[in-house]
Amino acid sequence: MSDSPRLSGSPAPLLPRRLLQLYAGLVLYGISSAMLVRAGLGLEPWNVLHQGLAGRTGLSIGATSVLVGAVVLLLWIPLRQRPGLGTISNVVVFAVSVDAALAVMPAPGSLAIRVPLMAAGVALNGVATGLYIAAGFGPGPRDGLMTGLHRRTGFSVRLVRTVIELTVVATGFALGGTVGIGTVVYAVAIGPLAQLFLRLFAVPSAVGHSTVVAAGSPERAILRE
Repeated sequence: MSDSPRLSGSPAPLLPRRLLQLYAGLVLYGISSAMLVRAGLGLEPWNVLHQGLAGRTGLSIGATSVLVGAVVLLLWIPLRQRPGLGTISNVVVFAVSVDAALAVMPAPGSLAIRVPLMAAGVALNGVATGLYIAAGFGPGPRDGLMTGLHRRTGFSVRLVRTVIELTVVATGFALGGTVGIGTVVYAVAIGPLAQLFLRLFAVPSAVGHSTVVAAGSPERAILRE
């Protein structure tokens, strides 16, 4: 990471901070996704798929996200990706936190509440993304699929991500997932937001020890190319 300070010695003293960032980020990610669901104005791409599958199967969004995560992890095998603690935690903690948040979060009826709820959900999602990726415990299944395809095909991360997410949104929409202005706002805003919070939450001693499976810094691998 080009402009992050480095600390000498072992990263072990910062392990508690990294673990806190990882799990706080994943919990907040689940909460932010629940906010977008309750706002009802459009979801982030993968949750369009999760919601569509949930509607067809009768399972919760959390449960469908686990199933999708498991399938995506199987796709890591031919890509020779290596999961980290963050990879498995991503699947489990997100599922639990999104279902828990949906269980206690009422659906607002007024558009005057739904629009701010959507905006807050997108902003919180950016914070959550920065927290868990900067912790340096490895990418989630979906980010790992993206970076793995980037390495295997030679196509830019931006192109690979766009193709994957368009495919996911189209499939989720066909299954009944919610696509709307919130989906567009998320697509436009999440890159700059995550970039900002990746830098803000960077753990100096974790630099160079990250298990993110892509060359370069996490923010470049996930957001820039």
